[in-house]
Amino acid sequence: MGRRDKHKVTGYDKYVDWKIFSIPVILFFLILLMPTPQGMKDVGTEYTVGPGSVTSYLCQELFGGKSADAPQWQLLTVQMMERNMRMGALTKDRFLKRNETWCKKYKIPVDGANFKRAHAFVRDQVDGDRFLALMGGAVKQRRDTLSYGDLSGKEKAAADKGSWNIKVAIAMMVFVVLCFLTECIPLPGVAFCIGLILVFTGVVTRQEVAMLYWSDACWFIMGSLMFAAAFVKTGVDKRVCLMMFEKLAVPNVRWITLIFFLIITPLAAFISDHALAAMFLPIGMLLYQNSLTSEVPEDPELAKMLMIGIAMACNIGGPGAPSGGARNVIMMTYLTDMFGFDIGYFQWMTYCFPFLFVMIPVTWLILNWRFKPRVTSLAPAMAHLRVEIHKMGAWNSKQIIALVIFVVMVFGWFTEKAFYNIGIYPVRLGIGVIAVAGAVAYLLTGVVNWRDYHEKVDWGVVWLYAGAIIFGRTLDTTGAAYWMARTVIDFLAPFGMDSGLPLMAVSNGLTAVLTNLMADGPAAAAVGPITLNMAGLVHPGTTFLPFMAMSTAIASSFAYCLIIGTPPNAIVYASGYLEPKDYLRVGLPLWFVANVVLLLLTGAYWVLRGFNALPGF
Repeated sequence: MGRRDKHKVTGYDKYVDWKIFSIPVILFFLILLMPTPQGMKDVGTEYTVGPGSVTSYLCQELFGGKSADAPQWQLLTVQMMERNMRMGALTKDRFLKRNETWCKKYKIPVDGANFKRAHAFVRDQVDGDRFLALMGGAVKQRRDTLSYGDLSGKEKAAADKGSWNIKVAIAMMVFVVLCFLTECIPLPGVAFCIGLILVFTGVVTRQEVAMLYWSDACWFIMGSLMFAAAFVKTGVDKRVCLMMFEKLAVPNVRWITLIFFLIITPLAAFISDHALAAMFLPIGMLLYQNSLTSEVPEDPELAKMLMIGIAMACNIGGPGAPSGGARNVIMMTYLTDMFGFDIGYFQWMTYCFPFLFVMIPVTWLILNWRFKPRVTSLAPAMAHLRVEIHKMGAWNSKQIIALVIFVVMVFGWFTEKAFYNIGIYPVRLGIGVIAVAGAVAYLLTGVVNWRDYHEKVDWGVVWLYAGAIIFGRTLDTTGAAYWMARTVIDFLAPFGMDSGLPLMAVSNGLTAVLTNLMADGPAAAAVGPITLNMAGLVHPGTTFLPFMAMSTAIASSFAYCLIIGTPPNAIVYASGYLEPKDYLRVGLPLWFVANVVLLLLTGAYWVLRGFNALPGF
């Protein structure tokens, strides 16, 4: 997005501050030089030697032989089971739902004949109880039986490489977070440092690093900033903004931000938060730009209030329904596969939507407490918009085309997954591909030219989020997030924090920390199996299990504190009005409040209501 000519200097304009930058650099190398903790070696063993060890165990148990001697269909069977185990999908039903596309996604060698034979074997010759027992044994084989101290030769070398990768990921995490918080180096530069660190330390190859930088989420952010530029150029943003707020008797900034929360937050339970942030960003920018006067030529607090308000409204809405984020579905799946408890779509809403009802006023109050704009009445902005729209006259062809493309794009975002699942779309498009297709459609129809995108899209934000993607993936794939989760929970266990609401508080807090560093799905995936297993040990067969699943999913949405925490955070940063510390002004108190609200919700509502016919804990 374009920046105003007069603006406060940000990280984009500064050069490297070597005095501050030396601190994350020194800490990075100190962590690499420290002795490797035993727990890190154990997790390195699980992530490198574990897959082969589990495959051998399953092959021996199922077929009575070694995996090296097994026919292809038998090897495919145990490889699929091992991959399901890592995902927490422990039941026979989950195995039978897999297909060849799923195998290829996880790089399991597969062909039609072997897949049919493997599928038929499990379906016809392995009953559900035996399958679950085998998967439980596989989990024990990986987590308990396999030990770094028992390794030698190539296996030990592989485990050492795995623990080194974890250490690099932890050192990189410290480096990146400090760089983001201090802006000692331009932020897109931090994104490139992430890739350089991973290549120089041998975690990934030069070929792999380039592929890791791009994902559907990055394409979405790029495409959404492009369509926002098209909206601004054509003036559609002005018309939409006026339609939303012209009926307000008193267009005060407080009431306008409250409208943002009342509209955006419930929608975020059903619609992608990426899409909502992208839709409302031009409106927020327009409100700010048209509120300035000759007496008040700049009001940074107003700009920050509007931008952060949009991001937080998106962030707090996701827990409301299973469709609000991948984290919700992940925890529902874990609960079903590990313990056989199901949470229905509407049932989830009845437990979790009250969280939204509480968080909307709380977040709105925190926003108004932390930001004190000089301009409070946006009535002049509304009057200015009316004048500009009057000058425009009726809707012109470019505005109509821009709006039609946008409506088609939004329809695609809402339906692409469902339409693919029922066979209407032959391929899964993804919201990123649809966003970029919309941006190209604006070019093809003459709504914009490339100069518009070149000047009005903040390309630094695109690269910044690309770096965030590879950063989160590294914490996940190396096992660093899993190591942190296990270390914290093991440390707190002697203090009586390993049962009841204290365990839930620890789980929520840990998940809420991790989700600010990586995507919400991987954060829930890293913590969920650990906390659910502990919950199953200390409170087996009770309401604590579904409550733990829902609370972990909700806590993984608390990514309020860093630009890289969520796509909405990155999208509103593209306005040019925000600094990294602005997220902390609202995000830090909101993070603490959200954790308290979640714990109170559990103790005061969930516990009293219970869950189906399960006994309490």
